[in-house]
Amino acid sequence: MKLNELEPNEGSNKKRTRVGRGIGSGKGKTCGHGVKGQKSRTGVAINGFEGGQMPLYRRLPKMGFNNVFSKVYSTISLAQVQSAIDSKKLDAKAVIDEKALIAAGMVKKTADGVRLLGNGALKSKVSLKVAGATASAKEAVEKAGGSIEIYVREVKPVVRKKPIPGAK
Repeated sequence: MKLNELEPNEGSNKKRTRVGRGIGSGKGKTCGHGVKGQKSRTGVAINGFEGGQMPLYRRLPKMGFNNVFSKVYSTISLAQVQSAIDSKKLDAKAVIDEKALIAAGMVKKTADGVRLLGNGALKSKVSLKVAGATASAKEAVEKAGGSIEIYVREVKPVVRKKPIPGAK
């Protein structure tokens, strides 16, 4: 077999249909859309329109809201921390903080920090600095002889580009 003899498998490269290329193509003139009417025009249909019947999105009640003050944490378990220490991704002697976890590829950067969960066992004596931790996680870290520091991330004030007219 030579490079110039290579061919794709039978039926793997299907030729796409080009519409509006003459009546001999089978998809010429009206391009398979039939004659006149809403379906032959551009735009086709209004999304969610059910022919005058009350649409589903209006039949169902409104519910819930998005809390702008909610905190979104990246989570990490004790088992993950221990496996990272065992595989030498994290140094147990150094302080393990958000930057160290990002550098080890264990979490992606989040707005509100990292929260430590208590699943798994921790054998190493570690010093952790995280945004939050469960009671079982704190207990397990202290039982292993380590320490845990919980910090509160500062909320940066919103800087307005233009002053509000009439405001002092």
